[in-house]
Amino acid sequence: MTLQAPLRPGTTKTGSIRSVDADRTAGRRGGNANWPVTVVLVLCALSILVPLYVTLTMAFKTTSQAVDGNAFSLPAPFSVDGFVQAWQLTDFPRAFGISVLVAAVTVAGTILLASFTAYAIARNWDRRFFRWSFFYLLAAMFLPFPVLALSQVKLTGLAHLDNPLGVAILHVMFQLSFSVLLFTAFLRSIPAELEESARIDGASTGQVFWRLVFPLLAPMSATVGIFAFLASWNDFVMPSLITSNPALQTLPVLQQMFQTQFSNNYNVSFASYLMAMAPAIIVYLVTQRWVMAGVTQGAIK
Repeated sequence: MTLQAPLRPGTTKTGSIRSVDADRTAGRRGGNANWPVTVVLVLCALSILVPLYVTLTMAFKTTSQAVDGNAFSLPAPFSVDGFVQAWQLTDFPRAFGISVLVAAVTVAGTILLASFTAYAIARNWDRRFFRWSFFYLLAAMFLPFPVLALSQVKLTGLAHLDNPLGVAILHVMFQLSFSVLLFTAFLRSIPAELEESARIDGASTGQVFWRLVFPLLAPMSATVGIFAFLASWNDFVMPSLITSNPALQTLPVLQQMFQTQFSNNYNVSFASYLMAMAPAIIVYLVTQRWVMAGVTQGAIK
């Protein structure tokens, strides 16, 4: 004779057995399915953290420590001579100011032009011209700058834009396709009834956009701005080909000198690399939550 525990009120024997089996199955699946993903994520994290660790340690070493062949050893003692020399060799304040100017123009121009274009496309999607304009911009995403480098160099030279301003304009143009895609997806999640209410109250198209739509685009504007900033700040090919005056080059281009003239001064090289990439790392760490929020909200209608 077997004894059975009494059932709780409102439950059945079959339901309790199924719930227990479901919990066990979910537990087994959850415990096993996450290991491959965890391993991949750990490997991806190490591929970033290990080079970053080497950069930090090499930047604070002396010249003799930097060439001893042990890149993973901690600096003993800590030295900032590499930063001092890199600051002087690259004329860091001037190059930093030029990079900030190019990045600021790129971010502002990309947000404004992409939001204008996306708003026109999203609200006139039933018209063939706007639909094909959207597809045309998407097709431009498959044309990288190196493919069009020769023509862009000639055109900027003829227009006297072989300077940081010309570089910023080209950055805006090459960021426009991806940014319009993000803005268009986000605009489709904004109810059109909001704009209709504003128009009934007598608002024009410009007033509707600036006072109603553009403030609602803040999460996606932050996302687009971050992507534009990172692409502009880290770009090497375009400034090196477009800017004709070496004194007006951006920070990534000036890093090239450490691969030729000062190839043995690893501490100076890594100190300069660290100073150049520090602003991009700080900006991304501070604003990464807006990146995820903007992409997520734009993907869900």
